[in-house]
Amino acid sequence: MTNLESTLREIELRVNGRAHNMPIAAHRTLLEVLRDSLDLTGAKSGCDRGECGACTVIVGSQAVYACQVLALQVGNRPVVTVEGLATSDGYHPLQDAFLARDGGQCGFCTPGFLMAAKALLDRNLEPDRDEVHRALAGNICRCNAYGAITQSVIAAARAMVARGQTQ
Repeated sequence: MTNLESTLREIELRVNGRAHNMPIAAHRTLLEVLRDSLDLTGAKSGCDRGECGACTVIVGSQAVYACQVLALQVGNRPVVTVEGLATSDGYHPLQDAFLARDGGQCGFCTPGFLMAAKALLDRNLEPDRDEVHRALAGNICRCNAYGAITQSVIAAARAMVARGQTQ
């Protein structure tokens, strides 16, 4: 048995409502497992240092940088990626708002912003601009679409309130 094989642990990850049982090497990050093992490529590898936010996902109820979390650290907490936002009924209001207000620009950072915004709206459906800015502060947009992104989050929150939607 090699050293790598000896570090494999059988885990169950619950991602976007589905359970995935798999052996995971102890050193693999959540981002690596999502992208390489589960083929969920929405979370992007932008910096691999927790500085850009492109890999943001929700673990439990908290937005986290998937590049900074070992897959084994997730435990039994559910993981939601950008692929889990849309339902059979259509896009999440955040996705609709980003599309309508051009909050995506080139699109590379958009999944991270969407997930950070979702974590905010899951706990506060009436954020003001400052709250939106604080919630998204760990995400970088190289296209400088911050104004459109902020407008998109506030518009999505209003749409969700109008629909009586809680998440």
